[in-house]
Amino acid sequence: MNVLILCTGNSCRSQMAHGFLQSLDQNIRVCSAGIRPAEKVHPLAVEVMSEVGIDISQHTPSSVTAYLNDSWDYVITVCGNAQETCPVFTGQVGKRLHIGFDDPAAASGTAEYVKREFVRIRNEIQYQFARFYTMEIKGWQLRLDEEARNKDEENIR
Repeated sequence: MNVLILCTGNSCRSQMAHGFLQSLDQNIRVCSAGIRPAEKVHPLAVEVMSEVGIDISQHTPSSVTAYLNDSWDYVITVCGNAQETCPVFTGQVGKRLHIGFDDPAAASGTAEYVKREFVRIRNEIQYQFARFYTMEIKGWQLRLDEEARNKDEENIR
């Protein structure tokens, strides 16, 4: 299973989604990338993820161009800009999905307010990607298992 998560800068939302999805299943190849990648992962994204036990401190933003020739079961955009400007993939793409979130890096105000926005978006990403994993990935695996059982039953007859 190969999943690519796209955002504009690959510094906040896509990195958090990458961390959550990978934490749910180490057997999935999860990558994240940006249309216009930032220089580094946002420090508050790293901080709020560490608060829930997920370390993304070694992640680095990368460009979507590095992944255009690969095959993906899912390409997921997490911001409107990435959805609108997503390039054409020359590799195979099974499904394209959009699971959008506000940009926590765009929050302005006190340090406490900005941190609360990062926490809010982190929690939304956690919920939506757990839902995606359960409905799409685990559901997909259950369908494959069922098809295999049906073939086995046909072969027995």
